[in-house]
Amino acid sequence: MASDPFSDILSLTQARSLVTGGFTAGPRWSVRFLPSGRAKFFGIVKGSCWLFMEGREAAGLGEGDVFLTAAERPYVLSSGPDVPPVEATVAFAGQDGVMKAIGEGDDCLVLGGHVELDPSRGNILRDVLPPLIHVRADTSEAASTRWLLNQLVAERKSDQPGAAFASAQLAQLMLVQVLRVHLATGGSMDTGLLRAINDPRIAPALRLMHAEPGRAWQLTELARAAAMSRSTFAEYFKSVAGLPPLAYLAQWRMRLAQRALREEGTSIARIAQSLGYGTESAFSHAFKRIAGMSPGKYRRVT
Repeated sequence: MASDPFSDILSLTQARSLVTGGFTAGPRWSVRFLPSGRAKFFGIVKGSCWLFMEGREAAGLGEGDVFLTAAERPYVLSSGPDVPPVEATVAFAGQDGVMKAIGEGDDCLVLGGHVELDPSRGNILRDVLPPLIHVRADTSEAASTRWLLNQLVAERKSDQPGAAFASAQLAQLMLVQVLRVHLATGGSMDTGLLRAINDPRIAPALRLMHAEPGRAWQLTELARAAAMSRSTFAEYFKSVAGLPPLAYLAQWRMRLAQRALREEGTSIARIAQSLGYGTESAFSHAFKRIAGMSPGKYRRVT
């Protein structure tokens, strides 16, 4: 299988999606969720509701819709704009079990969860996620998310062997698919990582760097892979990724080095060699310039 920078990033950040529960609500209801420091997602299994988020227009959510929010701002799920919201901690207080209830009805059924990221490297993905990704069920791109949502509900109701494991895998696939839809539909993306891995013009060069990060890539080789001149490639890559091609390669090498220093018993000299540095001294200098400390200190403090 060809190198896949998107998979590399999900793996490096240890992105993991978990379904944590949900709630039923009706007939008139409104609940405010406060920022939790991590991305959260919701799927509308039954009925419909509204999403109100500071700084954004109100969004109507229909059955089968899924949304992911990484915004560090409060948001409200509600049956309508005229219902005063209750804080989630108050609305769900004293309720046991993973499924909660708001009000006396079950007009709306919502499944929810969150995304866990590695504490030290998760910002690579967290910092480039938009405040809101809304996958509408009535779009062609939503076929997979609708199926996944239905399967998640089925597995959570099931008493078959492996139901918990299956649910975990389906939740992971839901995260991947939501991000894929965001990339495929050209959602708003600032200059940076997500925009870079979604740009077809620089994709061939990115795949080369991710496949062989330790190779001494030359700008000419990368530009040739992207079918551009050196100057055009360098300028275009920087406009999309936010930094020049070889600077991107250097940062990616250091991210791989950080993972190796934290998770492996490999010597610093061996890590340096695997990432294309001729000497441990050259690697240490590059690492300190990007990470702000020496490799040895990074290994000790993390």
